[in-house]
Amino acid sequence: MTTGSTSIQPAATLDEDAWEDLLSFIEERRVIPIVGPELLQISTDRGPRQLYDWVAEKLVARLNVDRSDLPKHYTLNDVVCLFLAGRGRREEAYVRLRSVLKDAAFEPPGALRQLAAIADFDLFVTTTFDSLLESAINLERFGGAASTEVLAYAPNRVTDLPTEREQLTRPVVYHLFGKLSAFPTYVISDEDLLEYICGLQNESLVPERLFHELEHNHLLVIGSNFSNWLARLFLRMTKRHRLSDPRDVGEVLADDGIAQDERLVAFLQQVSVRTRIYSGAERFVEELHERWQKRQKAAGAAGASDRSGASGRPGASGLSGPGASGFSPARFLPPAREMPDHAVFISYTREDLGAVQQIKAGLEAAGVTTWFDMDRLEAGDDYDRKIQRNIARCSYFIPVISQNTQRRLEGYFRREWSYALDRARNMAEGALFILPVSVDGTDAAQGHVPERFKALHFTPLPAGRVTQEFAQRLAELLRVRDR
Repeated sequence: MTTGSTSIQPAATLDEDAWEDLLSFIEERRVIPIVGPELLQISTDRGPRQLYDWVAEKLVARLNVDRSDLPKHYTLNDVVCLFLAGRGRREEAYVRLRSVLKDAAFEPPGALRQLAAIADFDLFVTTTFDSLLESAINLERFGGAASTEVLAYAPNRVTDLPTEREQLTRPVVYHLFGKLSAFPTYVISDEDLLEYICGLQNESLVPERLFHELEHNHLLVIGSNFSNWLARLFLRMTKRHRLSDPRDVGEVLADDGIAQDERLVAFLQQVSVRTRIYSGAERFVEELHERWQKRQKAAGAAGASDRSGASGRPGASGLSGPGASGFSPARFLPPAREMPDHAVFISYTREDLGAVQQIKAGLEAAGVTTWFDMDRLEAGDDYDRKIQRNIARCSYFIPVISQNTQRRLEGYFRREWSYALDRARNMAEGALFILPVSVDGTDAAQGHVPERFKALHFTPLPAGRVTQEFAQRLAELLRVRDR
């Protein structure tokens, strides 16, 4: 998931940078989990079982299939194919399978409940036909009440997201390969899967809003159990471009088998450098949930400390957002993909993203519209032209100075500084445009910054906490500018 990744590490875990990136993107609602059958570990009278294996075993009896004609470790597809080969009616398989699951009424597995508990996930995609993910979300977020919106795709009945993702008012589970029914509108065999894959690649049959989100967000493909070529095809289908093309989003494949598939790993390593592999679906969810919880507790403790400091300070009122103590709103809203007109441009190095999020939250609480590039692609002519255009039309330019910028003598943020200086050269003497801030006490006079920056006033914003004075000053500058 990290932008600097150049090879795939089929390891037991992701490195710390990758985890940090992933958790940040999750908080910004830029990640979509895609759930597969490996997470469906259910409790049965014979111990834990994988749901699809259990269903296959039960369906043998319901369809009167001769077990001796099946391979030793048979699958649901094996059962269905043998039934059809014996001139069974295709529709009957779906009816029998539905009754098998309706009679069972399993509780959602722990891994699904851990995934559902990550409240920053608002859109889930599942490649399974059961309702266990929906049940997990309802239990974790709504006390068991049926409050999750459930949608399902079928090539003969295309259902898309009801609205743009940012306008969703409740979590959505989208069944990409259909949902359990008495009708043949979900995948139970390889032939079904082929039809669904073909349908999803047809322009007239694709759910456009959903696939726009899959294309432009980071993906967690968890427990997919995809074969070598299906994994390749699925990634290509969701990204809608050659996997080797430059792109600013990536994906994690957390699977029990993919890491052992040397040919698939080699292909991704050579072609799709934005793909990371984690060995083990349930283990990935457990670690993700644990790290997310720790991050939430740390953020809560920091917020409580800030609030405590603010309440004990005389006169710490004023703006509805950041006060004199530097308290910032708890909720960070990611910047728009395109910069709004007259926004304040924030230039930063990737290591300071947390502080920049605080700056954005604090300024926008004071009514100051800000923008920064979230993905830090830092490559390509199109990207460069976009940044140049945004700096040319922003209202003010805030370069974030820190020990991280000190250490990095090369970086795209320095090019952004150069573009800002180019624009400032055309301005009247004394006109304010560049407003440097320091987020960790870095001395401006000794900083590795352009000489023209050193002549400007550096505002200290420790850890990105916006002071009331700074927010009011910038808001007033914008009011004067707009007159």
